[in-house]
Parts: sequence; C-alpha cells; structure tokens
Amino acid sequence: MSTSDRLLLFLHIGFAIFTLGPLTAATMSTPRYIRNRNVTVVRYLHRTTQIYGLATLGIFLFGLALAKGDLAEIWLTVSMTLFVVALALLLIIERDQRKAAHLLEVAAAEEGRAAVPARPAAARTAEGAEKTETAQAPPAPASGAEIAQVERGRLAAMSGVVSLIWLTILVLMVWNG
Repeated sequence: MSTSDRLLLFLHIGFAIFTLGPLTAATMSTPRYIRNRNVTVVRYLHRTTQIYGLATLGIFLFGLALAKGDLAEIWLTVSMTLFVVALALLLIIERDQRKAAHLLEVAAAEEGRAAVPARPAAARTAEGAEKTETAQAPPAPASGAEIAQVERGRLAAMSGVVSLIWLTILVLMVWNG
C-alpha cells in the first residue's frame, strides 16, 4: 500500500468516525425532543443533521478514490449502494425534522407561550442560585393531542434503519478489506 493510499484510508476512516457518530446521535435523539416539545433543540439537531449529512459525502468520495477501479468487487458495489440508500433516507429524516420543528413552533404559538424560554448563558450564571429550566420545554399537556407524532415515529424508524446500514457497511469493509 502506497503512502497516498494510506492517506486516503486515513481520511476515509477519519471522516467515518467524526461524521457518522454525531449524525447518528442527532437523528436518533430527535424524537425525544419532539416529544418534550423543545423546538430549540429540535432545530439544533436539524442543523446538525444537515451539516454532518453533507460531510458524510467525504466518506463516499475518499472510499471511491481508495477503490481505484476495483469496483467490480461485489462488496464494494453493495457498500456504495447501501451508502446511497442511507443518504436518501437522511434526506427524508432532514425533511421530517424540519417539519416537526415547524409544527412545534405553530403549536407553541397557538398555546400562547414561547417555544422554549431563551436566555443567554451569562444571565443564567449571574443568577447563580435560581433554578432555571431553559434546557427543557414544559411537558406536553396530557389531554392535548401529540404534536408531530407521525414525524416522530418516522424519525425513530428511519434513524434506526440508517444506523443498521452504517453497521452493515462497516461489517462489509472489515470482512473484505
């Protein structure tokens, strides 16, 4: 293996480690914050999904450069196909996160309250002893209908499927690489 191949392998593995972890954490934790009606965190997770989803293209590009014409091998073709399927599912996940954030904002406006009290960190630390709950939105009322229930279910299911796809690709890479 040449030095350039080692560099490509290092970049391929580095991109996989530093993009798939945060991406998977963001997509899999979104349903919890939708259930808690925390618009701020849902928007943050949506943005995280966008950024790291785009960065995963580096994994694909470095892997493609590393393959260098060995694309006739079935495990490489299967891995690339699964990767494209995962990217398509990530587009649906991103859409559902955006829609859920919008629905949560609309519901908060209809209830006549702010989605989540937003105060700068300096103001929170200046008050010291006062307990604030800016990290969590108020719990959903028990009698009200669930907001973004369809999106929450779809996000939970598809983020699990995407995680399984990443694991399958990892097994193919380790088994045949």
